[in-house]
Amino acid sequence: TFDCQKFETPKFEAPQADPKNVASIILGGGAGTRLFPLTSQRAKPAVPIGGCYRLIDIPMSNCINSGIKKIFILTQFNSFSLNRHLARTYNFGNGVNFGDGFVEVLAATQTPGEAGKKWFQGTADAVRQFVWVFEDAKAKDVEHVLILSGDHLYRADYMDFVQAHISFLQKHIDSNADITVSCLPMDDSRASDYGLMKIDGTGRIVQFAEKPKGPNLKAMQVDTSILGLSAQDAARYPYIASMGVYVFKTSVLLKLLTRSYPSCNDFGSEIIPSAVKEHNAYLFNDYWEDIGTIKSFFDANLALTEQPPKFEFYDPKTPFYTSPRFLPPTKVDECKIVDSIISHGCFLRECSVQHSIVGVRSRLESSVDLQDTMMMGADYYQTESEIASLLAEGKVPIGVGQNTKIKNCIIDKNAKIGKDVIISNTDVSVTLLASINVECSLDNFNLLSSAQAVEEAERPEDGFYIRSGITVIMKNATIRDGTVI
Repeated sequence: TFDCQKFETPKFEAPQADPKNVASIILGGGAGTRLFPLTSQRAKPAVPIGGCYRLIDIPMSNCINSGIKKIFILTQFNSFSLNRHLARTYNFGNGVNFGDGFVEVLAATQTPGEAGKKWFQGTADAVRQFVWVFEDAKAKDVEHVLILSGDHLYRADYMDFVQAHISFLQKHIDSNADITVSCLPMDDSRASDYGLMKIDGTGRIVQFAEKPKGPNLKAMQVDTSILGLSAQDAARYPYIASMGVYVFKTSVLLKLLTRSYPSCNDFGSEIIPSAVKEHNAYLFNDYWEDIGTIKSFFDANLALTEQPPKFEFYDPKTPFYTSPRFLPPTKVDECKIVDSIISHGCFLRECSVQHSIVGVRSRLESSVDLQDTMMMGADYYQTESEIASLLAEGKVPIGVGQNTKIKNCIIDKNAKIGKDVIISNTDVSVTLLASINVECSLDNFNLLSSAQAVEEAERPEDGFYIRSGITVIMKNATIRDGTVI
C-alpha cells in the first residue's frame, strides 16, 4: 500500500518590493530663489530646520528607515555645505556596514557635446544628464527608481506593504503601473500652488493640470472619497494634489527621458502630464508640507512647537538622522521658556523664549525676549574672553545681546545681534519709540508688534530682508546695539 499525500492548490502572491532593487534620487532643487536669502550661501536642501537638522535629512532618513540604501543626490547651486553635511552624516562606508548601499552626490558638470555644456534645465533634465549612472555596476540591479524632493517635510515608509496609506512602492508593483505619483487631498486655499489630477475608479490618473488658476482650477475638483476619505473630509478637500514624489520602473524612466520626451525638462509640469496614461495615483493621507517659500518654511518650523505638534522629529522607531556634533547639554539660567524647542549646546541667561526654536550653540543674554522666532544657531563657539574683548571694543559677538526684543523673525546662522535691539517689523516712528522708552517692556514690545508690518523689503547692507512680513536676519550679519527694525 502507498500513502497518498494531499497537495493544496498553489497560491501565487503578488511580487513584493525589495529595497535592494530600489534606488532613490533626491533632487537638490534650483537656485532656491523663493527661499532667498536663506539660500544665498547654501543649497536649498542644506537649509537648517527644527533646530539641529537640515532639509536633506528628511528624505535621507525616510530612505534609510525604509531600507533604501542606494541614494543619489543631484545638486547644482551652492552645494559646498550640503556636500560637507552629507559626508559627515551619511558615510555608508565601503560596503562593510551597509552592504551595497551608497550615497552619491551628483553635481552639475560639463561633458563633451553641446547638451553637456548646460546647467540643469529642470528636475527631469537633471536626471537625464545622469542616466549613465544606472549603467554603473552598483546600480545594475535597480528595478525601480524613487524620485524625491529635497524641500518637503513629512515622515513616510516607502516600502511598507501593510500600512497602505504610506505605501508608495508596493502600490506601484501591485498595480503593474509604469509610474506611481504620490498625492494628497488639498483644500481650496492652496490647491492652485500644486499640480492637480483626476483619477478613475481604479486609481489611474486620467487628467493632470500644473498649478491651474480660476475656472481651470474649479474644473479639477473631484470627489476625493474615492481615495478613502470620509464624506466630511472629501467636502473639505475637493482636490488631489501631487506631492512631487514619483516611482518609476527604471526602464520606463530611461525611455521617457531619452526617447519619448527628450525635450521635456520638468517632471511635474511636463513628463507627468505627458505620460498621464501610464501611471497611477496613490494617496498619502498624513502630514506633509512643501517648504519652498520663506513663509511656509517659517510656519512649518514654528508648528513644531505646538502641543501636540502635527509633525515631530522624534520617533524611536523611525528616527531622523543628522550630523553628530558632540555638543554639551544646553545651560538655562533663570529663564522663562514656553512652547519652544531648545537645541543642544546653548547658553540662555535670564531670558524669555516663547513659541520659538533656538538652534545649536545659540547664546541669549539677560532680558532677551524671543517670540515666534526661528533661530538657526551658530557653527562655532566664541569663548568668554573673546566675547568680553569684543564687547570692550564696541563690537557685537555671535548671539543675542542684553535687553533685545525679537518677534516674527528668522535668524540665520552666526548672526550677531547687539543689545537694546528691537526686531518686530512694525511701522513705528523713532519719536514714538522714544516716548515709550527704548528699554521696552514686554507690554510695549507687544504694542509695537501689533502695529502694521512691512510685507517685503531688501536691506542687505543692514543685514536683513523682509519676506511675507517675516524679518530674515542674514547669515553672519551684524545688527548693531540699539537698532530698530
